[in-house]
Amino acid sequence: MATSLGRAITGLCLLAATAANAQSGTKPAVPSTPSAPVTGFDTTAHPASQITRSGVRFVFQERGTGTQPKTGSRVAVRYTGFLPDGHIFDATVTSGGPLRFRVGRREVIAGWDELLLLVPAGSRVRAWIPAELAYGAAGVRDPDDDTRYLIPPNAALVFDLEVVSVR
Repeated sequence: MATSLGRAITGLCLLAATAANAQSGTKPAVPSTPSAPVTGFDTTAHPASQITRSGVRFVFQERGTGTQPKTGSRVAVRYTGFLPDGHIFDATVTSGGPLRFRVGRREVIAGWDELLLLVPAGSRVRAWIPAELAYGAAGVRDPDDDTRYLIPPNAALVFDLEVVSVR
């Protein structure tokens, strides 16, 4: 039950945050990396990292040779999401399978929509998503305890992503 709830919350939060960012019309700020020094999350440890127009940093851990997504492509993605302090806030391994959505349709956070257009099927990447392209100032509250956050406001996030399929 908790696994299904967590997956549903994450999906809804990804959608809601993206919609909120789109409605506010705010432009992303200067790229940011996780604020707490956590081994393996520092982009300076990855000299091969790339950066998108809006400030998403990423590095290929394995470059796939499959189909390159386009806006509207249906993708299946396995992921683990980390807070700036290194704690995992969500992972598809606990929710029963890859997350499926259409790229570029605001079904996920803006950082994913931009990044996944650059990542062919079969690829694994580590990505640093600025807060403005994730959940922004709203963060994500814990549905079981309104005084806590699952994702704090203004948190830059780190994701390990694997693009399982593109169609």
